[in-house]
Amino acid sequence: MTTVAEARMLCVELLHAVGVPAEPAYRTATALVLADSWGLPSHGLLRLPHYLHRIAAGGINPRAELTVASAHGATVALDGNAGLGHWQLWDAVCRASQLARIFGIGMVSVANSNHCGALGAGVIGALPDGHVGFAMSNGPAVMPPWLGNSPVLSTSPLAAAIPTRPAPTIIDMATSAVSRGAIAVYAERDEPLPEGWAVDRAGTPTSDPHSALAGMLMPMAGAKGYALALLVEALTGALVGPSLAVDIVDMFDRSHDAAPQGIAHVAFAIDPTCLGAGGGSRLDQLANSIAEAGGRLPGASRVLPADLDDDATCPISAATMREIRACAEHFGLDSVSS
Repeated sequence: MTTVAEARMLCVELLHAVGVPAEPAYRTATALVLADSWGLPSHGLLRLPHYLHRIAAGGINPRAELTVASAHGATVALDGNAGLGHWQLWDAVCRASQLARIFGIGMVSVANSNHCGALGAGVIGALPDGHVGFAMSNGPAVMPPWLGNSPVLSTSPLAAAIPTRPAPTIIDMATSAVSRGAIAVYAERDEPLPEGWAVDRAGTPTSDPHSALAGMLMPMAGAKGYALALLVEALTGALVGPSLAVDIVDMFDRSHDAAPQGIAHVAFAIDPTCLGAGGGSRLDQLANSIAEAGGRLPGASRVLPADLDDDATCPISAATMREIRACAEHFGLDSVSS
């Protein structure tokens, strides 16, 4: 078994091996381990080998820095310079929260980035300030428009962190029926997909995860899910860019490893105290009313990074560990490959 601390160090060492500096490597590793600890293996260490191969091939710039493209009051536009998306999204959320301290609201965009993992691991960066964090991102086109027959939209994920008490609410969702990473988990296990998740290249419903990865995903909630996905794509790929979903390469396709994805992220932070008296207490009241009705708040049981037990087991599949050890051997990291 691998502990949380061991998994984090494993990630950091491998990212160092391909040239990622200390702070971005640590922030990326934290996001990956957090996803696994939250029960989201689709966005955890399963993705690490893909990032490593893309860095080695030149599709991800390991030493990228965020540069300011423009700044106007409560809005800042950043260029990610083809860097890893995890730490860039985290930075954007934290900058948005800093702006919210001044203006009550902040919006920070990141253009020309890469896949950022679980958005929920990024939006929680607004919680220490007592702010609401919200983020969206785009990715490769895998979902057709409603009544369409070819992929135009990504899974168009969105996430929010809401400072409810005693535990924050963390909403993290794709607007497709399921995330593409979840399909990859089924493919890794060679297990059939539930009905209604995906279609193959020909548009025929499929339960084969491998066909689904080469095909298309269906929107959640039919036309409503499509409309929400379109909104996310408009606010990310279209407004921020540089790429629309149809122009973003697939990180699971090794033939595209040398091509930057050009993914866009948008982060918002809102200071509840700037919206009138009693906002914070009403958030708590809302949380209590849901509990009293027998419901649960999304993500309320998720452990925040500062509360992760380093000695706890990090649930990593045997198949993922085999891939990571193969990467370690490939990149000459004997301490991991042995």
